[in-house]
Amino acid sequence: MSRISLVKPNSPLFTDLAGLAGLVRDRDVFGVGGHHFARLPIALINAITGRGAKGLRYVSWAGGLPLELLLEAEAVTEIDTCFSSLDIFGLPPRFRKAAETTALPVRDWTALAMIQALRAAQQNLPSLPFQPPAGSEMLARVPGVKLAPDAIDGEVTAFVPALRLDTLVLHAQRADESGNVQILGPRALDVAMVGAARQVLVTVEEIVPVGALAQAGRQTVLTRNQVTAIALAPGAAYPTSCLPFYVTDYARLSQAFGDTGRRLSQSVSAPVEGVPAEVVRAAKIDAATVNAVAADIASPAILPAPAPASIDEILAARIAAELDDDSFASAGAVSPLANVAYRLAKATHAPGMMIATMSCGHLDVAPSPMILSLLESLDGETAAAHAGGDDTYSTYYQAGAVTHEIVAAAKVDRRGRVNTIAIDKPSGGFIRLPGQGGMADVANMHRDYLLYVPRHSPLSVVDDVEIASSARGLLTEAERSPHGYRTGRSLVFTDLCVFRLDSETRQLVIIETMPGVTLEHVREATGFPVSVDPECRSLRAPDTDVLALLRNRIDPLGLRRLEFVNAKGRTALLSEILGLDSEFVDRCIQGSAAARSHAQARR
Repeated sequence: MSRISLVKPNSPLFTDLAGLAGLVRDRDVFGVGGHHFARLPIALINAITGRGAKGLRYVSWAGGLPLELLLEAEAVTEIDTCFSSLDIFGLPPRFRKAAETTALPVRDWTALAMIQALRAAQQNLPSLPFQPPAGSEMLARVPGVKLAPDAIDGEVTAFVPALRLDTLVLHAQRADESGNVQILGPRALDVAMVGAARQVLVTVEEIVPVGALAQAGRQTVLTRNQVTAIALAPGAAYPTSCLPFYVTDYARLSQAFGDTGRRLSQSVSAPVEGVPAEVVRAAKIDAATVNAVAADIASPAILPAPAPASIDEILAARIAAELDDDSFASAGAVSPLANVAYRLAKATHAPGMMIATMSCGHLDVAPSPMILSLLESLDGETAAAHAGGDDTYSTYYQAGAVTHEIVAAAKVDRRGRVNTIAIDKPSGGFIRLPGQGGMADVANMHRDYLLYVPRHSPLSVVDDVEIASSARGLLTEAERSPHGYRTGRSLVFTDLCVFRLDSETRQLVIIETMPGVTLEHVREATGFPVSVDPECRSLRAPDTDVLALLRNRIDPLGLRRLEFVNAKGRTALLSEILGLDSEFVDRCIQGSAAARSHAQARR
């Protein structure tokens, strides 16, 4: 494979959005920085599509909103990604259409394969090794991967060729006048992608004097010889976040994704007058204010009479029971139920556990309330450290330090194998799912293998999955110990029961049923003949104290409910949650203003 020079001049070009867009060539291998709904270069992508770029090969850990914008403009002809989702808003329609019609080639990567491929380019190497995802069928989907004996000890290892980018676009908080660029908070795969890119095009909120970047706390600085060109573009990540300037505008995103009569690029463009004041004010709210407002709302004088526990609450409490003071639990990309369970455990019986969010970008966060608009800023404030996906894989996942990353499975089979890639339709064709993210890799690296299926049916709990996107291939201690991995529990939670993955038969066995659910009901809802543990028991609902904490202090908006409704009910529930989110943020803003007035009066 021929190599391109990645050396850049010491002095980046300072230009405007149009100038940056003009540097992108048709048919570039095109990377996008940022993460989920954080620091996405929305304005720059709109400028690139607006000038008519074509033939781009999209490369990023996640697809999501940037990919939807590029697909809308017909700017992309190839897609390389690990995952594509619109987070709480569901599956991205343009990505699904492109994949389901096979109009464009879609290459699914494991996260570790993509990280190592980018690192190989960054280090000017032809390839790099990585741990094969035992039990998964993903290696056949990753381009260029080869299995070969390690040159030192002969162990079969996966090798992936370098993934070189022509252009990387990203948004950051600041640059100084000499061209050094500052990233605050989680940095996703930005550092590895910068190192793998021929040119790096950056939009920033501010340009500050040389030396001013040193005044910031936890930060990453891309030195000026890593950056090709910079444009000052305040609000260029909107409606996604760029802390500490503004939070994600979920209401605007909801409107944009629901407005099928208008182009997405128009719907997500920042208003002419700039980023709305409410999302700017929300970025200034701190954890102390949020906790105070949550405590005030949770006052017994305000709360309605307790309702019986719902299935989402029963599952959150049951999953939380798996965690203890030695747990290190990472919240996946779109797993509100797991995130709630982690926070509930840390706030009750496991105060010493570690929680990582934003795909391990926020490390060791406090269990603050899950307020949609504020969650990123609260986790960023309370985290002990900020990191990137590339270094956390090396430091935590590959080292076997993470005990849990509990994620939802669209389909799971009798052997505990998961399919989050594509589901066959009885009428022919397939339904494209978001992808496996990083689960193919980490399913074996975590101490405990825990999954949940929100809606247990013969269509979701099946005999065999079409594609094993992730699986616990290394199950027993004898299999795991040589790789340096600890051996823990292997469980699958559903709204009907809890399965254990038996280490001898390597089959799912029922060990618990949900309150009021019979074994016969579980059998009828399962796509294979089930085995039952002799000590199978019926779960009890969580007690009133746990329910009160869960409902009022951990998840006051009820985000956990999103995983338990169908598509029709999701729209109404999202509307309710966004309304509650707005009310909570308004109360926090009022509380912050009152606190400032009180402090000024005391002076």
